[in-house]
Amino acid sequence: MLLFLRQCIVASFILLFTTTAFGAPSLKDYGLLPSTSMMEISPSGKKIAFRKSTADKDLLVVYSLSEKKTLLATDISEINPSYTYFISETKLVIVASQYRRIYGFKDTHNVSTAFTIDIKNQKIEQLLTPGHKIYKGQTGLGDIVSISQNRKYAYMPAYVGRSETDHSPNYSLVRVEIDKPKRLKVIEKGHDDSRDYFMDNKDRVIAQTRYDQKSNIYEVLVPEKKGWKVIYSQEMPILSISMVGSTPDFKSLIMLADNSKTGRSDYYLMSLTDGEITPSRLGRDDKDIEGVITDVNRVAYGVRYSGFTPSYHFFDKKLDERIQNALQKFPEHSVWLTSHSNNWKHFITRVEGSNYAGDYILFDDKNKPSFLGTQRPNIKPGDINPIGTLTYKAADGLEIPTLLTIPKSKVGSLKNLPAVVLPHGGPASYDRIGFDWLAQSIASQGYLVVQPQFRGSEGFGASFNLAGNGEWGKKMQSDITDGVLYLTQKGIIDPKRVCIAGASYGGYAALAGGAFTPEIYQCVVSIAGVSDLPRMLKEEKSQHGKHHWAVSYWESNIANNELDKNALKEISPAFHAQNFTAPVLLMHGERDKIVSYKQSKVMRSALKKADKEVKLIKLEDENHHLIEGQSRLLVINKMIEFFNAHIGEKATRPAP
Repeated sequence: MLLFLRQCIVASFILLFTTTAFGAPSLKDYGLLPSTSMMEISPSGKKIAFRKSTADKDLLVVYSLSEKKTLLATDISEINPSYTYFISETKLVIVASQYRRIYGFKDTHNVSTAFTIDIKNQKIEQLLTPGHKIYKGQTGLGDIVSISQNRKYAYMPAYVGRSETDHSPNYSLVRVEIDKPKRLKVIEKGHDDSRDYFMDNKDRVIAQTRYDQKSNIYEVLVPEKKGWKVIYSQEMPILSISMVGSTPDFKSLIMLADNSKTGRSDYYLMSLTDGEITPSRLGRDDKDIEGVITDVNRVAYGVRYSGFTPSYHFFDKKLDERIQNALQKFPEHSVWLTSHSNNWKHFITRVEGSNYAGDYILFDDKNKPSFLGTQRPNIKPGDINPIGTLTYKAADGLEIPTLLTIPKSKVGSLKNLPAVVLPHGGPASYDRIGFDWLAQSIASQGYLVVQPQFRGSEGFGASFNLAGNGEWGKKMQSDITDGVLYLTQKGIIDPKRVCIAGASYGGYAALAGGAFTPEIYQCVVSIAGVSDLPRMLKEEKSQHGKHHWAVSYWESNIANNELDKNALKEISPAFHAQNFTAPVLLMHGERDKIVSYKQSKVMRSALKKADKEVKLIKLEDENHHLIEGQSRLLVINKMIEFFNAHIGEKATRPAP
């Protein structure tokens, strides 16, 4: 039924928001950035807003579902939009980022900013401007913690100095008049360690959180007549809990933290009267609670559970029944709840998986689905390479969940296939069933894509996640190797035609595969991968400060706090270049602030010195996340050329 709905949409909407595909999709079609994204619905459910990207245009579009016409199409090509949402029927917030210089600081920085867009007069206003009553040297100006009930004010955290020359500003809370953003007022001056603020529906601050980087003390505070009162305090070297919202009565904060009994991330209520923590009955033995569904003021409606496909529970029984009915229409697919109208009369889902390449479906209160658009109009359901799951045991018996993206031409015969192992980044992340542009691009060229969820991955419980601490280059890596051996033993992959590729931590894992198990892989591709761990930790301390919790996290995650430099070198691929037998392709964004471009330069130098085959491609004007469409196309084209040369049908392989 829903596949048919893709064809049943108003003609004017098709002409404006889709393109026409002829014949089989190209590699470019698989690798392109989504042409439609960030779809949101207005409070009444009568309008939608979305980003529309083409080769020469990048627009924010507002479309009237009731009038069947475009109300706004504004150019956003000069910024990198992250997300948008309605704050009223006539106004949108769009949060975007730009690489630019900050006065008084070196280099360019990725600066996030929130803008409002008036649908009627098409006026765009920047809410917070560095230097106008707030500290110039800050990069994060896109957060809104609350919108006033009259929709006149936005409450935003920002660093505010005591004077123009103050270079140690406090993280304060600012009230911004939406129609006239230059009119702003600091309503809470903040503290050296302030991290977040929470408000009620009467424009009152009800709580703030603080974290002291030196003492590792995390606190929750509530206002009292003469300042602030601490209601909760705990020492934690690494932030292991998160306050994510409030209850509808604003008497409690919602906390996500690990449940010691189940080993899963769970949902707790913290009373704002005395800090007492009450467990909920929402936790599950088989899944983590990895997200809370909230409105713009962070009032919670329900939770999202982890898994290869997301699942949900809503507090309102009727709403929960509607959501479950919607999910049942897409078995074994990821259904993401992207937006909802007031009172949830309408909600939008994005569906991804073996039959959907990112389709937006609108549900009304009668549970009637309507197709709104697709992220990839040139990809038909029959063009999607199917996604399967399996579980194998690592050498020590730990079960490793795995995704397989199967070339559609090979579904009938899973025997002796060329394969690309594609470990995820993070490493505290995990892969899901969906339209993974990289996996789909590779599979479209006839390669089986293997995505093992090695120990240290999130989504499979605290013990599975913590089992990765100190296992970089060790068990986290052998988990990946064991997957290759398992699939080889089953006759699914050809052991003489296996490459490994990945981005970020996945790039490290790819390089570690080439360095520590060179007999397994015929080629190695690292995108923005770490190669030199002592250098990485030094860069983290330089960027955040040696007391920052992020530094503590990496020290624990990488080496289990055993920071002997020689031990770090033992698991750094750059110090084992002589072990490589497979050719290496390195690609890295020149503006990467998460893993510095230097990491790939160091790896290239080490391989060249060892007289190994290596090539480094600098991705101009690109950051860590491959946000530019041209960069994605360059990356995938170079990868496929590399795979074809070394494990393709015409590749020259050494004689047995």
